[in-house]
Amino acid sequence: SMASPALLMRVVASAYSVAERAARIVRNVMDGGDLGIVEKTGANDLQTKADRLVQMSICASLARKFPKVTIIGEEELTTDEVSEELIEDGHCEEILKKTCPAQYTGIKEEELVIWVDPLDGTKEYTEGLLDHVTVLIGIAYGGKAIAGVINQPYYNYEAGADAVLGRTIWGVLGIGAFGFQLTEAPAGKHIIVTTRSHGSTLVNDCISALNPDSVIRVGGAGNKIIQLIEGKASAYVFASPGCKKWDTCAPEAILHAVGGKITDIHGNSFQYNKEVKHMNSAGVLASLRNYEYYASRIPNNVKQSLVP
Repeated sequence: SMASPALLMRVVASAYSVAERAARIVRNVMDGGDLGIVEKTGANDLQTKADRLVQMSICASLARKFPKVTIIGEEELTTDEVSEELIEDGHCEEILKKTCPAQYTGIKEEELVIWVDPLDGTKEYTEGLLDHVTVLIGIAYGGKAIAGVINQPYYNYEAGADAVLGRTIWGVLGIGAFGFQLTEAPAGKHIIVTTRSHGSTLVNDCISALNPDSVIRVGGAGNKIIQLIEGKASAYVFASPGCKKWDTCAPEAILHAVGGKITDIHGNSFQYNKEVKHMNSAGVLASLRNYEYYASRIPNNVKQSLVP
């Protein structure tokens, strides 16, 4: 008989289906018309009914299947009884067919940490910028992001009534990333993608120093990494604290799986073990190619202002 798939592949296969259910929840909340918006720390830090329901759905679904895995979600929610319609039990058969990289075959449940951003780009969601929104499920082992799922619930939403809405991108280090067309940004162009709603003098000074041909301002860390892997931007630069581990874990795994690189502004890699602080306080620098070009041009005053 065939050996059962390695734990990592089972977790990723489940996370794929869990993310698809999450996307349906996100769309249902929007269709229902009442987003149930609450401010957390201010007008740029919002939580909606979708953030709450999706996090409950993802965390409860994965915890039921993988009870010893540590799951850390963005929202502080009580884990009361989660209604059965939020539970996703399925998995993606295609993912189970892939061979688990040898270095990950022996992983035990208690060694995995899953970082969940139920709705990345909440502010954009409330403003109807639906293509900015992603659901992020990142999987870490030994403090490193090794696998991730990014769902875009509204991918294709401007393509007309008949368009199939949404897509799920997934990746594992050592296997690759799937669900999109890997494209490099135009050669010789420096197109920077950065924050839309968390701008500051520091953010702008840093971008100016890179002398970009153009700057794209969009919401969501997941969305920004998608801009890199689909060749719409050449670097993601955010010279500010505010980004958290659940924003970067899944995108990092996917970017690294296709040979890109993401670090803080100083070039330090992010740590994802369960004890780590949640804030990426020294900002973000990422690119699919030519990482060193951008890293070497970050001004010293920016680095001095951002303490890891």
